[in-house]
Amino acid sequence: MPAVHTAAQRPFLAVIALALAAVGLAACGKAAPEQLGGGPTRKLAPVAAEGAVSVATRNTTRLGGADVASDAAAVARATYPGLTVATRPVAVVLVDEHDWLGALAASVLSSSPTSAPILYSEGEALPTVSRETLEAMRPLGAPTLGGAQVIRIGATTAPAPSGYLTDTLPVSAPATTAVAVQRLLATLDGGSAPHQVIVLATDTPPALAMPAAGLAAESGAPILFVTPARVPAATAAALAGLHRPSIYVIDAAALDRRTIGALRHFGPVTKIGGAHTTATGAEAGGEAVESALEVARYTDGTFGWGVKEPGHGLVFANAARPLDAPAAALLSATGDYGPLLLLASATQVPPAVTGYLSDIQPAYSAPQFPPVRGVYNHGWLIGDEQAISAVTQAEIDSILEIAPRKQTPEEASVSQVE
Repeated sequence: MPAVHTAAQRPFLAVIALALAAVGLAACGKAAPEQLGGGPTRKLAPVAAEGAVSVATRNTTRLGGADVASDAAAVARATYPGLTVATRPVAVVLVDEHDWLGALAASVLSSSPTSAPILYSEGEALPTVSRETLEAMRPLGAPTLGGAQVIRIGATTAPAPSGYLTDTLPVSAPATTAVAVQRLLATLDGGSAPHQVIVLATDTPPALAMPAAGLAAESGAPILFVTPARVPAATAAALAGLHRPSIYVIDAAALDRRTIGALRHFGPVTKIGGAHTTATGAEAGGEAVESALEVARYTDGTFGWGVKEPGHGLVFANAARPLDAPAAALLSATGDYGPLLLLASATQVPPAVTGYLSDIQPAYSAPQFPPVRGVYNHGWLIGDEQAISAVTQAEIDSILEIAPRKQTPEEASVSQVE
């Protein structure tokens, strides 16, 4: 089914396509749809999720729609067209869109080796876009979970459509739920325990916590929760069982010094991100923008993005739509592996983001080297134009484009010698 676009998009966008449809069709191989098996038998749905947009420019691809369920579905279908065995997920995570911390903790399930997409329910109801996306992807089943195809986070989450094997993690206190996700991750990974964990306060403003979703998905480090004043018993037990993991705290300024001290009993603690404030509105959005950039730049050995040069994927979301972060986490763990960058409004690229993108803008040395010898950046934009406007998409596209760079005198001298 063709993607749906607004009137404002039609004059602007040169390329409108189903999300990765060409890639999915090119990879179809010889297997016919009826040979794939698994899940209910039905005609394959289009690669793009119903109700979601999929808009591409030279260097950007927009995925999503007017709500988080559509955003998650579009990301899932772009990653898993479901047209061959290789493009079907092992399992799908189903989480209630009203459970922010549960969704955030579940982001790590998008990491390797399971690389599970996240779909959203609305309490006990399963939106049509989530149901149709699940059916179209036809998850294969996780062997270490007895073949479970759907992982439900929370006992009140909508049931999966009939015909699917399901594993359920009951929702409890956020810290307990996060620990249950961490243990499930170890099961999916064949019993392997992580060497790093990401720690957040349960009351961290959602916009400041958003980058943790992609970082967890990329690194495989589970997200665990504390309160500003203490380390909950469930979190403490999990950390003790991991035998001194490296602990990375996002928004550490929100925690009491005694809490940081308590965490140090379980392993070395590193703080990522700027100071926490009680700002609201545009000011809080700006703080989240800066924090996301710090997470994107941060690296500690093999942990962290460390994106400080061209040649990367990048994921863009609106800081006012926190559930887009877990929805997009899969884009941080597959394809071109992009860190999450935030926009404070739909209609403007923040100066800090513009500066960062300029710093990592691809370039080629003209005239000695053509652009085909360079590296490239690609941006994934999450949501419709209410989240990120078409004009903003055009601005991002321009900054991501590879550009000629004049040689320095030193480089010119070397070229002449060669």
